[in-house]
Amino acid sequence: MLTRTARQAEVTRNPVLERQLWQVELAHDLPDVPVLLETLLQLDLEVQEPCVDLRAMSQLVLSDLGATVQILRLAGREYGNEEGCPTRIEDCISDLGVHACLEAVSAQVVARNSRYHSITETWAHSREIAQYSKLVAEEMPEVNPEKAYLAGLLHAIGLLPGVLGWYGSEAASADSALAGFKIARKWSLSPFVVEFFGEMYHAGCTSRWQEIVRKAHRRAARSSIHCPFEKDMSPLLQRVV
Repeated sequence: MLTRTARQAEVTRNPVLERQLWQVELAHDLPDVPVLLETLLQLDLEVQEPCVDLRAMSQLVLSDLGATVQILRLAGREYGNEEGCPTRIEDCISDLGVHACLEAVSAQVVARNSRYHSITETWAHSREIAQYSKLVAEEMPEVNPEKAYLAGLLHAIGLLPGVLGWYGSEAASADSALAGFKIARKWSLSPFVVEFFGEMYHAGCTSRWQEIVRKAHRRAARSSIHCPFEKDMSPLLQRVV
């Protein structure tokens, strides 16, 4: 929930509009991000095993945008921006505890209502871009593929308010890069994720994470969502190419 909505900036920079956009503040808290029912069922089977396989559980979480976000939010609430805050999902589960993480991802399930298709399309797109981002990073010796996967998976979190209906019909007009930055900072996500969205918003700032995610989009199938990285669907990308 944003206290105010802001229309997306035009291709030409508008300093006055930018100042207005950066004044947008997040409400005190945001709702839980829903998790796919099949993810919860598989996680439940994992934790019933005599010995929990952290790697298998982490892979399940990382296949679901909602589950990943919920665990990272839990870590953010626990550690804030402290130096020792875990950033890998496997480390989060190990540090925070299996049952605490399962409780976090179980808070909200994707409902089969009018938003179901939009949500599942966004989740599927995020997962595909994450997989391609990891492949791109594996071709770059200086880049951590796990971080690249996370950047790809989270690249569309700025769309969550509109997709999940956190505010009214003006959701489509909100600047998704700005919303992503605000959300990432609010949830104390990894610093590289916060920087990723900050640089995505500012014209002329291009990070290696943006380049990786952009290359992932070139390899991926065309999505049906209004992803800011799909050039002809949003003028936002034209500002950062």
